[in-house]
Amino acid sequence: MTEALHIVCPHCHTTNRVKADHMSSAPDCGSCKAPLFTGKPVGLSTASFDKHLHRSHIPLLVDFWAPWCGPCRQMAPAYAAAARQLEPHIRVAKVDTEAEQALGARFQIRSIPTLALFVNGREVARQPGAMGQADIVRWVQMHLPVK
Repeated sequence: MTEALHIVCPHCHTTNRVKADHMSSAPDCGSCKAPLFTGKPVGLSTASFDKHLHRSHIPLLVDFWAPWCGPCRQMAPAYAAAARQLEPHIRVAKVDTEAEQALGARFQIRSIPTLALFVNGREVARQPGAMGQADIVRWVQMHLPVK
């Protein structure tokens, strides 16, 4: 029997059950019918952040950034490319620390961009500074627990 994973929809933030062996077959949300994985970073608000952090069974990679930050804007295309490579086994998200100041404060974000990787609701790694696509993917894979 195949294990069912909980995956939070990036559109309506409803929790879905997806069989692990169906993750790569472009599953859709049972509620809003939109794709559960878009190959793009998901913008998270304070309200949606905890749903993705605590209800999904896949790791969550977050880019804490701000629209006025030059290095953040410079890294954005590489981060989007990394999302296409890492999904569907990792939820790739962005948090605008200017708009969501409570999240920046909660996670003590001191510089941006800062990447944070969460597994099972806990932060397992953090990396400040802009990175290229290959470096982002390598950094994530280096910090994931071995299966």
